[in-house]
Amino acid sequence: MSHYQNNQGRPPVTIEQIPGQPPIIIDETGRPLRQMNYQGAGAGFGGQLRDWYPGLKTIDAALLPDLKLGNARAEDVVRNNAFAANGVQLHVDNIVGDAFRLSYKPDYLALGIKKEDARAFSRDVEAAWQEVAEDPVGCYLDAERKRTFSMMMRECVSTHTRVGEDMSTAEWIPDSGSLISTAIKSVTPKRVSNPNNTADTAEMRGGIVFNRYGAAQGYYVRSQNGNNMGLGGGDGLGQNWQYVERETRHGRPKFIHIFEPMEDGQTRGINQFMSVLEQMQMLPKMQHTRLQNAIVNAMYAATIETDLGPEAALALIGGELTNDQLMGHMTSMANYHEGLNLKMNGVKIPHLYAGERLNLQTSGNIDNGYVDLEDSVLRWLAAGLNLPLETLSKNFKQMSFSTVKASLGENWRYFMGRRKVIPARKGTIIFRLVLEELLHKGLVTLPRGASRDFYQATSAWTRCRWIGSGRLAIDGLKEVKEAVLRIEKGLSTYEDEMAIMGKDYLEVFDQQVREVEERREKGLPPPLWVLQGLKMVA
Repeated sequence: MSHYQNNQGRPPVTIEQIPGQPPIIIDETGRPLRQMNYQGAGAGFGGQLRDWYPGLKTIDAALLPDLKLGNARAEDVVRNNAFAANGVQLHVDNIVGDAFRLSYKPDYLALGIKKEDARAFSRDVEAAWQEVAEDPVGCYLDAERKRTFSMMMRECVSTHTRVGEDMSTAEWIPDSGSLISTAIKSVTPKRVSNPNNTADTAEMRGGIVFNRYGAAQGYYVRSQNGNNMGLGGGDGLGQNWQYVERETRHGRPKFIHIFEPMEDGQTRGINQFMSVLEQMQMLPKMQHTRLQNAIVNAMYAATIETDLGPEAALALIGGELTNDQLMGHMTSMANYHEGLNLKMNGVKIPHLYAGERLNLQTSGNIDNGYVDLEDSVLRWLAAGLNLPLETLSKNFKQMSFSTVKASLGENWRYFMGRRKVIPARKGTIIFRLVLEELLHKGLVTLPRGASRDFYQATSAWTRCRWIGSGRLAIDGLKEVKEAVLRIEKGLSTYEDEMAIMGKDYLEVFDQQVREVEERREKGLPPPLWVLQGLKMVA
């Protein structure tokens, strides 16, 4: 029987060996230690996991101490790494696209109004929203007057990808050029922190104040200091913190914080690059090293080699070989090479001294498996960013139609989930603020007979859908046929199929009616699909 003290400070265990039987490990109480049911919780094959004892931490305990450093590194690689910048841009273009359209659908059943009244109200609201949100000149919905609503949503996705969350405040800025006074002020997450950088507590973590249920009550926003904005090592932040409540006592949002929690009690979001920052930092260094290697390989040196040995040299110059005699001989050879100027059509013809050879010295061109290593790193990055390797690397050489469709189809589901959780949620909150003011100012009126007003059923009155970029068509003809077949067989609707294409079906229908009327006015035949529809009706 022997005792064993492990290196983790745990109580000693005893190994009891009975002849003819396997050894039994006994703990300090005299009981046999239980066998691990999961290999991952054991020592692993060959004992690789024997010294792996990670702490069992909450996400906040693991994230908050390194939040600033992790976000700073993520923003640094996006600024300086082409693949990281492309990863962010792919998220923006596929989740939001060139326009983020509102499809307003109030819950008419819950509100006790007729479907026709709900549809008419939706048209009025969408028209007012379009005027407020997508004004390309005034940009009054943006407190900084730089962004339309679609641009704000693109920035939201970009910020969320880089630092894992998006923040903004709802402001009240009366302006004669705007229909409403509601404006949204973007807040960079780096400004939200504990006042004077104090330690986290149970009630305040990461600059956010919570109630006993873990719901955010308010946010401490650090002031900006324009004196050191972007100069030297300045972070552009002042030394004052303003407390902003999450919402007013009437329930109107004042601070908008968007991120996708992974665990209960999570305070701040995790940036998309956290799991691949090491590889992101490694890839440029690999490329720089490979570039230096290529430069060295492109260099060469020319040397002249002679067969003139010491004995031959001695016989040539006579007597003993002294330094002066040797230098004189080498000088005469140098003068010979310098003075010789044989050319043919402008090209110099080398003519060497007796017994000399011209050698070109080049470095070895060894790839050392760089291409395979770079591809392995890029696959790691693609997995961490949830992007297809081909679109991240911009390399489509080895892809077939099947692999392209499978890859982009899988990625489409990821983008749709992100769209629902990130920009659609923020867009709905902003739409709620705008609709409340439109109703308050009488710019739109609730349908008659509604059983509940705006404040009694805010969720029902603000139910909407957001249409972003359409799915990339790999084979347009095949995909159109699939869409038509799904509609004809009752498996889909025009609304769903148009949304996949990034269009609003009502806008398409209105435009189709308008074009049919205009073609008839100008004496042109109706489109083929209209004629086919008329024949089917007849």
